[in-house]
Amino acid sequence: MTDSPRGAAEKAPTTPLHTERLYVTWYSWLLPMAAAGLMAATVHLGYPGLRSWLPYVLLLPLTALLIWRAGRAPVRVQDGELYVGEAHLPLEFVGEVEAFDAKDKRKVLGPHLDPRAFVLHRGWVGPVVRVRVTDPDDPTPYWVFSTRHPEKVASLLHG
Repeated sequence: MTDSPRGAAEKAPTTPLHTERLYVTWYSWLLPMAAAGLMAATVHLGYPGLRSWLPYVLLLPLTALLIWRAGRAPVRVQDGELYVGEAHLPLEFVGEVEAFDAKDKRKVLGPHLDPRAFVLHRGWVGPVVRVRVTDPDDPTPYWVFSTRHPEKVASLLHG
């Protein structure tokens, strides 16, 4: 048997059990892009010549970039860990898992939200999942994050 050049401690990543991206729906782009277009048109009316087109060149792509960036947050269960955005939590430290639909998420994100909690909330995604963290060294009591498939995520984290 031969060892890999990287060592035996590193494993190749496996196929994710669940993966999704909290993308912004196409119809949610309409209002911000229209607002950016109106702002650019307002400036366009006030300045003659070449610089009148500068707001279109700046505002429309910048608005599109911001919307696109807002929708890049991933939610993934892979290799014994839960990944939400840039954070990850080993599944061995997952405690109670609760799924909330869109109408009940106000209870989770409202005045009873612990300020130490990890939150990744996207308003255009209805349901959220709350995961209690059982790691005694972690000051975060729980995670609350948006997902389009709360029952599937909850069942994977319970398993």
